[in-house]
Amino acid sequence: MITITPFKALRPEAQHAKSVASKPYDVLNSKEAKIEAQGNPNTFLHITKSEIDLPETTDIHSQEVYLKAKENLDAFISRNILFRESKPCYYIYKLTMNGASQAGLVCGSSVDDYDNGLIKKHEFTRPEKELDRITHIKTTGAQTGNVFLAYKNVPEIDSVINKWITDKNCQYDFVADDGVQHSIWIVNDDDTIANITNLFKTFVPASYIADGHHRAASAAKVRMSIVGQATENAGYFLTTLFPSNQLHIMDYNRVIKDTNGLTTDELLQKIGENFFIEKVSEAYRPEAEHRFGLYIDKQWYKLTAKQGTFDPENVIGVLDVSILQQQLLDPVLGIKDQRTDKRIYFVGGIRGLAELEKRVDSGDMALAVSLYPVSIQQLFDVADSGNVMPPKSTWFEPKLRDGLLTHLID
Repeated sequence: MITITPFKALRPEAQHAKSVASKPYDVLNSKEAKIEAQGNPNTFLHITKSEIDLPETTDIHSQEVYLKAKENLDAFISRNILFRESKPCYYIYKLTMNGASQAGLVCGSSVDDYDNGLIKKHEFTRPEKELDRITHIKTTGAQTGNVFLAYKNVPEIDSVINKWITDKNCQYDFVADDGVQHSIWIVNDDDTIANITNLFKTFVPASYIADGHHRAASAAKVRMSIVGQATENAGYFLTTLFPSNQLHIMDYNRVIKDTNGLTTDELLQKIGENFFIEKVSEAYRPEAEHRFGLYIDKQWYKLTAKQGTFDPENVIGVLDVSILQQQLLDPVLGIKDQRTDKRIYFVGGIRGLAELEKRVDSGDMALAVSLYPVSIQQLFDVADSGNVMPPKSTWFEPKLRDGLLTHLID
């Protein structure tokens, strides 16, 4: 069973919440972050993407960037933009997008649970990305990125969280520029805190990383690197736990730089060996598993995987991202490893199919592939089996904002 803990969040004064809250550091590049931060001295991007306050020639992984993040964090505190909670609390974070809501518990999750496999993974991590977050955490003394965890929903936990939302006033409540409503409640009652801790200890055997594998791995390695000098806080990392029945996974699509030397007709002929191909008159978003959209030369095609191209009993092989890799990307386009091949790029479903068309029509990419989303049960099955999914398999929306709740490790 998993172990969670309340914590003293570093958080904004209520009147500053909307201006502080920023998109996660890893969904914006430096240029996009700088544009987003224009005219807003309070945005948390000054801490998570602190290179925006340095010359454009600055190496984003230089120590200068991490020291600037620390300097900016200290300045936010001295300017009374941020303050630290006086006692350890839990926090309820509700996201509402397009009329649908999901409410999760913000807490510290145990690094020991992560190390012992009770917090389950479904992706590999990259050392350079881990090192970036490790250095950021150690330099700032703060876990600024929230790890998005899922758990198999428990009615007893739902009841406690829903009752708190119904009975109490929320501390923050605003609609961000992308139309997503962010609402946060502070759970500061000792009996309720103890009850929530016990409920997770009793009813939740494991949690699953939905988004934030690098943040979780980095927090664990920070704890390992400072054993003997760390406080108890470093044994936990910033997480939000959502019940699985409230989560929405979107498609995670692909755009490819070239056709591996094939003409469009040759490409379609090769694809036809493993897929049924149907020309369609409009942008095609797959309506079921094992169907794909292909966009090339201003034309959409519907692809349906043929019988025998996948093993329905194999938790990895049955995934559409695996079928795409094994039956198209590798044998037809020569893309052996999606993690390292520079010819393939990934586009989150929140950007829509129009983004795929734009990338191809501009000449920047040669073709695009749209996929059917992975299900939360498939994610659980893969993680429970001890395997990992192909890269960029899941895109969760809506996303938590950085800066509203930060976990200090000192």
